Amino acid sequence: MKRVVTATVIAAFLLAPLPSFAGRKVEKISETELKCKSTKAVAHAAPKVLPPKMLLKKPVKSITFVTNCGNIVVEPLNNLAPLTVTAITALAKGQFYNQTLCHRMMNSGAYFLQCGDPTASGSGSPTGWKGYIDENLPKVGAKNYPAGTVAMANSGPKTNGSQFFLVYQDTQLGPDYTIWGKITKGLDLVQKVGAVGAYQMSGTQAMYAGDGYPIQTVEIVKAKAK
Repeated sequence: MKRVVTATVIAAFLLAPLPSFAGRKVEKISETELKCKSTKAVAHAAPKVLPPKMLLKKPVKSITFVTNCGNIVVEPLNNLAPLTVTAITALAKGQFYNQTLCHRMMNSGAYFLQCGDPTASGSGSPTGWKGYIDENLPKVGAKNYPAGTVAMANSGPKTNGSQFFLVYQDTQLGPDYTIWGKITKGLDLVQKVGAVGAYQMSGTQAMYAGDGYPIQTVEIVKAKAK
């Protein structure tokens, strides 16, 4: 049994703690589905990174998230989302994302992998940062977050921090999330993680869910901006 979540509900919970869910028991992941390394990463307090005082002087060519499943390379939209790209770059260079777990997967109603919260709770953000404004918001409409989109998760206007989501299949959401990049390498990796599915805990058992923790653990080992 899978729960279908509407765009309205998604908008309300992109930064919220995950709800409980009861469904089918999670089966063992086949090693042939994904070639991911094991990880010892755990949820931890957000490291302190000073917020940038000014926009980047030179465009960033790429931001690479090195994961235990392979590299995900993002082409930043420097001209369309300069404030966001500046913030993500500062966090990457400050090692904020290192050894963090991607904590949310949706594969019903919307299709994305959410990362960027060291606490892995869905509510973590950089210590001492004020939420910054939204940029490059999409129009209302079907597939307004196409596959390969990288956008900021938030809990309302001007609440952007460190969390972002990687869209692996064309998705429709409210026009509320800053689109700051495009995946140029590793989209197939995210799609395979999505295909494995998500889970929620029901008592002591992990149960399949349309919205939950990714069954295949994904660790951002480190992030590199250049």
